Amino acid sequence: MSFQAYLNAVEAKTGKSPDALKAIAAERGLAGPGVKAGDVVAWLKDEFELGRGHAMAIFAIIKNDSEPRGAAEDRIEKLFSGGRAAQRPLFDALVEKARTLGEDVGLAPTDTYVSLVRGARKFAIVQPAAGRLDVGIKRKGVATTDRFAAAGGWNSMVTHRASLRGGADVDAELFEWLWAAYAAA
Repeated sequence: MSFQAYLNAVEAKTGKSPDALKAIAAERGLAGPGVKAGDVVAWLKDEFELGRGHAMAIFAIIKNDSEPRGAAEDRIEKLFSGGRAAQRPLFDALVEKARTLGEDVGLAPTDTYVSLVRGARKFAIVQPAAGRLDVGIKRKGVATTDRFAAAGGWNSMVTHRASLRGGADVDAELFEWLWAAYAAA
């Protein structure tokens, strides 16, 4: 069932739109920073007889509105904080190289990795780890190599994975793989 299907089912069952439920939640003190899923789920179950899945769909809307996502650079700073701060110069070198692929190369950070995108299409991801950067590259149908292993369960959005440990790893071979993924995006 899609997220929208959950929302449609909630509205059919309660007679209230997700926005109306969000407003009621705010009136009851169930919106804003620190709101707990369990509290929202309990309220929706008691008052509207919603099951957990449908209640969690409403909680997602409440939570997204109460805790706005930071600007891209703020999210990248947070991602490269603490023990991962040492990987920031390597990330910056990789991004600088990736931006030479085309004017439409952008960054789309999440809480755990940064996507390299061409317009709206992801072609690679970069995830900091202790002592390295893991780079996932989207190249369907291309055989693995010693350096570019199968991504496997690491991230289903990419097909290959390589680890970078220093500036020398941002080399011509990596650039060729990024170029091929960018061209296919």
